[in-house]
Order: sequence, then C-alpha cells, then structure tokens
Amino acid sequence: MRRDVLLFLTDQHRKDTLGAYGGPGARTPNLDALAAEGTTFDRFYTPTAICTPARASLLTGAAPFRHQLLANHERNVGYREDLADDQYTFAEDLRDAGYHLGLVGKWHTGTRRTAADFGFDGPDLEGWHNPVDNPEYTTWLEENDLPPYAITDEVRGTFPNGAPGNLLAARLQQPVEATFERFLSERAIGLLRRYAADRHEHGQPFYLATHFFGPHLPYILPAEYYDLHDPDDVVLPASTAETFADKPPVQAAYSAHWTFDTLGEEVSRQLVAAYRGYVTLVDHEIGRVLDAARELGVLEDAVVAFSADHGEFTGAHRLHDKGPAMYEDIYCIPGLLKVPGAPAGLRSSRFASLTDLTATVLDVAGLDPSRAVDGRSLRPLVEGADGSRLDPPWREDYVAEFHGHHFPYPQRMLVTERYKLVVNPESVNELYDLQADPDELHNRYRHPEMASVRDDLLRRLYEQLRERGDKFFHWMSSMYPVGDKDFDTSLSAFEGGTQRTAQQSGAPA
Repeated sequence: MRRDVLLFLTDQHRKDTLGAYGGPGARTPNLDALAAEGTTFDRFYTPTAICTPARASLLTGAAPFRHQLLANHERNVGYREDLADDQYTFAEDLRDAGYHLGLVGKWHTGTRRTAADFGFDGPDLEGWHNPVDNPEYTTWLEENDLPPYAITDEVRGTFPNGAPGNLLAARLQQPVEATFERFLSERAIGLLRRYAADRHEHGQPFYLATHFFGPHLPYILPAEYYDLHDPDDVVLPASTAETFADKPPVQAAYSAHWTFDTLGEEVSRQLVAAYRGYVTLVDHEIGRVLDAARELGVLEDAVVAFSADHGEFTGAHRLHDKGPAMYEDIYCIPGLLKVPGAPAGLRSSRFASLTDLTATVLDVAGLDPSRAVDGRSLRPLVEGADGSRLDPPWREDYVAEFHGHHFPYPQRMLVTERYKLVVNPESVNELYDLQADPDELHNRYRHPEMASVRDDLLRRLYEQLRERGDKFFHWMSSMYPVGDKDFDTSLSAFEGGTQRTAQQSGAPA
C-alpha cells in the first residue's frame, strides 16, 4: 500500500522545547501525542545547521557538498543559489508514482526555481521568515475581516559598531486568528480536503508538507503566546557560562554580532520565554491540521513525521540564531515519526537524519530510496526504530558539514555516542565529551589524555569523508595522523611512481 504522508517541518527549532524531549515547562500537546503514537528519535541530526542547504538535503536525499546548495541566498558567500536542473529530488519519483504533492509554507530552497517547479501544489511564499507582505496573505486577512500585521515592543541589542542590533522579538498586534501560522494551517487544510476527496474516490495517495517559518527568530507573537511563559521561571542554558577559551575565535565574534552581552539576563530570559511560546503556537496549528486529517478520515492510515531544518541557540553559548559553531543546540534536532501498524511509544537512540526522512518518504511510497544520490547511505526509519531488520547495519556515528553564513567557513563534524570532533581548518579544532560535558563547554582537543580518542575520531572522519567523496579529506591527509596514504596527495603524474625519477633514468639531476 502506498501510504499518504503528512510532514511537518519547522525552522530553527530546539528539541528541548517539546514535552516529548523533557523540555522544561513545554506546552506541546499535539507533538507530544504524535511522539506517544510513534517513535521519538533522540539522536536525530541535520546534515548542516543552515536553512537552505538542510532543506535541499531533505528534498534530494543528498549531503550539501553533493547538491552544492551551500548557503542561504540572503547571505550568499559566492555559492550557487539553485539546485542543478538535473539534480534528483524525491518529488519526481512521487509524482511519477501518482502522488498528489503539496507544500504549504517555507520553501527557501533556491531563488529561481519555486516549489511549483518541482511539482508541489501550494502558495508561493518567498523569504526566510513569515512573508507578511505576501499578497495572498494580505488578501486572506481582508477577506476574513482580520487586522493587518503590526508589531510593538521590539527587542534588540546593540551591534559592535554601536548600531541597533537585529530584531529578536516583538509583540504582534493581531489576534491568533490573523497570524501567519494560522494562514498556513488554513491553506494546508484546504489542500488536505482536496487530497482526501481524491484518496477516498480514486485511491490517489498524497504527500502534504506544512513548513512553518517559526519558531525562527525574531519571535513575533500575539500576547496570548508572547506572555504564555513567565520569564522568571526560565532557567538559562548552562552554556551561557561560555568563555570561548580555547574555542575558535569566530564564536566570540558571532556572539558579538548577535549582541548577547548587550542584552542582560532579564532580556535573555524574556527571549527564551517568547521562543517557547512560539513553539506552542506552532504546535497548536499543527494540531489543527491533524484534527482536519482525522475528521477527513485520512489520518489513521497516513505516515506522520515531524522535524526541523536545524536548531536554535536562544542564548546557549552566548549565541542566537545559528552559525559556524557545531554544537548540539543547532545540530541535534527533533525527529518524530508515526507509521500505521508500527509499535507506539518507541524511543530510539540510533543516529538518524533529515536525509533518512527522505528515504522514509520513498520507502512508504513503495519506491526505492537508492534512487537518491546518497541512497546507499540512507536508512528508511520505518523498520529501523528498534534497530531490527536493517541491512546494512545502522550507523555508529554521524558526519555533518558547514560551509558558511555571512562568510565562507568550512567545517566538518563527527559525532559518536559519547564524543564529538569538529575540524576547523583555519582555527582551533574541537573535541567534546558529551557524556561528561553535555553542554560542550570544555574543548578537550589538546588534552594529552584524549590523544587516542582524538586520533581515532580523526581517522574515522577522514575515512568517511573519503568514502563519501567529500574532498575536504585532502586537508586532513596532510595535517592529521590519519594513516598511510594510498593515493597521490598532490594529484600529479610526477609522483607515486607514475614516472621514473631523474636518478632512476640516468638523466642529469
């Protein structure tokens, strides 16, 4: 049976804001119910913690270095801005298999080609955050006699140059019924009604993705959600004690860019409280779509998945947003999956990722995940939640990458059950013991007692990059103890025995 798929994707979403992950004071009843009915993945990762490349990886099943959409176009640092015309996407296979394809919400996967160009139904919504000037949204407000978008009480810090910092939060002077989040859920429900009718009458399956722009900062919310959590109840992340000692200097620079030290503890608590309220608002709108699917008689037999493109710092490590710092706050993301007939309430500690979600969509549609470029390394999550019936064996670690935001900044990461290695070619490498130091405050890369662990992780990362075809490994081949080389590191014909040397041939030296 070709299953219907309901996918919910949020933007810049910390997993510890969900009750299913033990989030303090979390109010996410709909997502928690989804977790109780399916599988919660505790080690679910994004391939890169930045919107456009991560979303392109979900669409293609390919790592960013393969699909080459490496940065958000708003801060493009010279990389390509659209997927290649011949780049594989799962949408083409689903379309060929007779699926309805719907995508409501954030696209942010290129500038020239829209979601409609890949076969998706839904409104064309540009931008990295709620496009509140979009004509379809403003018309919807007018048709429903709802007030226009307006904000007050802006929260900003101060940039290093003395200018006002980026907007971090504000009060939305609209009722919940007028929010962009409500507009998105209404549009998703509208598509769902059409798809459900075709499913019942003709047996046509559907894939419907609802991509919310939140809880990405700035946190712009009506009072009902802005004031939902009391800032006095907020305990700031332990990593706000970050000193950046023995850390890449870029992290301190990003902290200054995001004006953390100019805000003060009271404002920081207010921002965390508002962020949690934003999560609850999104959860409520997800619940509306799920309720509609239930009423339309298509929820019981549908696969339902929830995740995010990446996480958010919200003050952790004295940072906001995301950037060139490969901490768990922005790389380890929520991952929930409900499959009809599968056991409920499962908890998985297996390494999984957004590209495994790509494989899962293809798998439940009766299609071959190996069609994707990285298909051999993808794992459908349907049968793997409990580690059973997997061939090849499940991962023992996970590799992620970053290429820059505001400026080029290449990084590679290897995370295992206990340790994390980050290679920063122009700076300080990082090694964290996630068991002893879950907040990643202490970089142990230079610690002598960690030498064997460090060298093992370096070799493992090097070998995986080579196997993947990620040419970042060339830098590692000369800089780190990764073993003997079985290739010509200069990529030249005059080395490696391809030609005789002058002494061997008797020619003048």
